[in-house]
Amino acid sequence: MQANPARPYQTRLIVILGITFGFVFFDRNAVNYLMPFILKDLHFSNTQVGIIASALSFTWALAGLFGGAISDHTGKRKAPLLIAVVAFSLCSFLSGIAGSFAMLLLARLLMGLAEGPILPISQSLVALESSDDRRGHNMGVMQNFGSNLLGSFLAPLVLVALATAYHWRTAFFIAGVPGLIMAFFIWRYVHEPRAGGSGGGPTSAIAAAPAEKMHPLQMLRFRNMRLCILMSIVMVAWMVLGWAFLPLYYTSVRHMDPQQMSWQVSVLGISAAVCSFIVPGLSDRFGRRRVVILFNLIGVLVPLAALYYHGSPYMLAALVFIGWSASGTFPLFMGTIPSETIPARMVATGLGLVMGIGEILGGVAGPTLAGIAADRHGLKAPIMIMLGCAIVGTVLAVFLEETAPRVQRAQLPN
Repeated sequence: MQANPARPYQTRLIVILGITFGFVFFDRNAVNYLMPFILKDLHFSNTQVGIIASALSFTWALAGLFGGAISDHTGKRKAPLLIAVVAFSLCSFLSGIAGSFAMLLLARLLMGLAEGPILPISQSLVALESSDDRRGHNMGVMQNFGSNLLGSFLAPLVLVALATAYHWRTAFFIAGVPGLIMAFFIWRYVHEPRAGGSGGGPTSAIAAAPAEKMHPLQMLRFRNMRLCILMSIVMVAWMVLGWAFLPLYYTSVRHMDPQQMSWQVSVLGISAAVCSFIVPGLSDRFGRRRVVILFNLIGVLVPLAALYYHGSPYMLAALVFIGWSASGTFPLFMGTIPSETIPARMVATGLGLVMGIGEILGGVAGPTLAGIAADRHGLKAPIMIMLGCAIVGTVLAVFLEETAPRVQRAQLPN
């Protein structure tokens, strides 16, 4: 069998964009891991903790939606991506100089504006450059592997260690440097995709899609788009609540010290990094729908273990590791399924729409409401809300229409 000549570039693209998005998440999650230290200096309430977590999600969502639309309108992917990466790296330092709730809130709002366009533009690049039989795998690895290895696994270990040895402000200052390095690699090694992409050739599902323009609201006529948006809302809330409140729940309710907490939280990153290969890859083989149903359901293990398991810390970590595999569905309902549903010319806009609405209603409203609930009913409340989100996400996935090319071909009559 002749090798695909585009495969080496697909791999290079995924590595560069995956590591870049990893450092985006390193910075996004930094405030959650450092919050126990920030609370001692700035004396936030649980409601303010939730608002801080929501702030970045709000501007991230708006910037993702409009950034993706601009990328589609101009046909340019590389330049907007490069600008966004440099901007978020420079904005990273602002969190380190915040001396009040208002200043930290402003810093996170600006950070969201800078980071928002990176995911939809990156995923549109990967979708256009990937072959049919590897699209789910490629998009999953790009979105999940680096973000979780760097942003969820290494970030709590590195940032908590820096905050303990020096100061939480030092940790914020250091977090902004790697993005500038990745901007160079994007400038040097990433190119604009050819019309229809280069990965799948003329038989690619994305390349073969109609090229007409489509208003974002017209995308809602597709059932999968409606379901992916709703799933994005509840599952983004599930994930953001885990990032924002598990560190506080572990230290305040389960009385772990900061080092124990950092190791427990780092399990989220290991799980998601591993599952960035497994879950999307399984969807290429067995179908998007059944894989999303299964792993969204597994997501209930995280809040259940945090709330009710009180045995060995190693078993707690194992249960959370398994439960956090639900994060492997995010690139499917945020990227792969929409990209296989709507016309290729509008991929970045469509992905921005799914991500944007999910971030605004799930990533913004979720932590804010959970913070208010935590002030009134205790820190168990946000974890219970996580449980409900995973259940709703599972039910929504049942109604998806299958888009995996291999499964669709298998269903065709002989």
